[in-house]
Amino acid sequence: MKIAVSSQGQNLESPVDPRFGRTTGFVVYDTETEGCQYVDNAQNLSLPQGAGIQAAQNVAGAGAGAVITGHIGPKAFLALEKGGVAIFLKAEGSVGEAIKDFRDGRLQKAGGPDREGHWV
Repeated sequence: MKIAVSSQGQNLESPVDPRFGRTTGFVVYDTETEGCQYVDNAQNLSLPQGAGIQAAQNVAGAGAGAVITGHIGPKAFLALEKGGVAIFLKAEGSVGEAIKDFRDGRLQKAGGPDREGHWV
């Protein structure tokens, strides 16, 4: 499975970005190969609206089956849910720590959005 983590950098040591739609990018970790790639999300940083939906498309396009992020709004949550991507919230620590927490079963699947729309 591939896990996309909203990130403030391009590797496993980077801090988790608490933003989903307006994160600068996602570190996508493959649990089978233990490799990772970076998916840029910079094109969404200046969108007046729809950044969460566009970010959800980026995550789905990378083949992720799960996403870990700090916070998520209603439109992005719905887009990911409809795309079959599980959502887990973790707003602190490194990308590597978030992936370890996921693999160790320490993260709970989000039951819904935790932010109003247009959170910056």
